[in-house]
Amino acid sequence: MNSRHQSDEPAEHRRFTHYMQALETVAGADEADLLAAVLRDEDATMAASAVSRHMDRRATELLTNPAFAAWAQAMSRVIDQHDFLTTRLLEWCLLRTFALGEPWAAEELTDASDWLQRTAVTTQIVTAPDVLRLLAERGRTRRVRKAAHHRLHHLKKSG
Repeated sequence: MNSRHQSDEPAEHRRFTHYMQALETVAGADEADLLAAVLRDEDATMAASAVSRHMDRRATELLTNPAFAAWAQAMSRVIDQHDFLTTRLLEWCLLRTFALGEPWAAEELTDASDWLQRTAVTTQIVTAPDVLRLLAERGRTRRVRKAAHHRLHHLKKSG
């Protein structure tokens, strides 16, 4: 990229890139402070997007790791004033429940966002047949129902 192109780029795009780079390398002990700083950015939508992407990456990395619970608790304190981010973190916690085979209620899954339902059927982290069966029958979209049915079929063939 040449310097002229960089100067034509909107400031919020440059800040977003900077935030994403910083979040990729932040030490665990400094993560909450950095996220809080990002969320204080004047462009609330851009800041929430950066934090959401970071949370998705970290949650994926930690999902079945015992460290997930402490991480999620620390994140909840940072994002507690941001409804979308709070919902996303709660949905990651629900995905963890599915991945670990812990108890859950059908309404938690059927009332969840399209994002959670899609993620549950399109990632390899959720292999619980009861989750996939419920989504095959009662998933909110045809795309989710079809993907869940497909995953169930493949689980039966490989199991």
